[in-house]
Amino acid sequence: MVTTVDLDTAQVRAFVYAAQELHFGRAAGRLAISQQALSKRIARLESLLGTELFERRGHGVDLTEAGRRFLEPARRALAAADDAVAAMVSTGRPLRVDVWGHLYAPMRTLAQVAGQTQHPERKLELELGHGRDLPTVMTALLHGDIDAAFGRVHPPLPPGLTHHLVRLEPVDAVLSADHPLAAEPTLRPEQLRTSVLWAPGALSRLDFLRRFADHFDVRERAGSVNLGLAHFLTEVAEHPRRFSLLPADVPLPEIPGLRFVPLVDPTPLYAWSLLWRTGNVHPGLSGLAAACAAEAGRSRWLEYDPSRDWLPEQPKGDAVVG
Repeated sequence: MVTTVDLDTAQVRAFVYAAQELHFGRAAGRLAISQQALSKRIARLESLLGTELFERRGHGVDLTEAGRRFLEPARRALAAADDAVAAMVSTGRPLRVDVWGHLYAPMRTLAQVAGQTQHPERKLELELGHGRDLPTVMTALLHGDIDAAFGRVHPPLPPGLTHHLVRLEPVDAVLSADHPLAAEPTLRPEQLRTSVLWAPGALSRLDFLRRFADHFDVRERAGSVNLGLAHFLTEVAEHPRRFSLLPADVPLPEIPGLRFVPLVDPTPLYAWSLLWRTGNVHPGLSGLAAACAAEAGRSRWLEYDPSRDWLPEQPKGDAVVG
């Protein structure tokens, strides 16, 4: 027999904020209530659930094992409650969309479809954010801070999130004009094995570049600090053995001493996806997804041929094979 417990949203919200901060005072400040009121809400929730959710220690708190198990379902329940309220009272607010992978200019693709989305009898309003990376954006989605996001998605995704492939973009090699291969009209990825892959950060956080290097046996890898595309490309141009990868349509600054060479046999493809939280009822979300699908069809963004193209992971049901 399953026991039904009716949760109080205010108590669940107090728990989630305290779990994020691991400090009752800071969580209370975010909720604009007293620390005593927050402590009471959490105590009532613990009493209702019949277990302690926090271990109080020193100047902060830690989650108990039960608290860790409860955290993700609590976040989803809170997001669902917020969505239910939004469906009734906030249907006119802008769709909050975030992007990541800024060096690859995700906004150029999103901007191409955003103006075509229609919200009953008017253009859809977007409110744009600037997430740092996929984990940051996923957290914002699960917390209900944003409605959707756009960038490269790679597994694993936490429960409660879903994504739809929007675009498969060919990738070019960018290298110094002094590189031994700079005069080639095209390059095969395997020809770059003895070059140095230059990355805008740690490869452990750059899934596409890391998988490319692993797959094509590029053993020399080095990273920099991401200070923007112009700075990054200048660093590539300064060394005759460096190369990196950029989607073919990225708007490029004028940097002397660079060559951009198409990659073939196979052509690496960078996968752009729309990501959102399951159950989000904002009326603009379906419009944005439909506009992405329509533009992908017009511009043939999802064509993929495994005999000539390379993807770190195989597309599932979205791409056109042929």
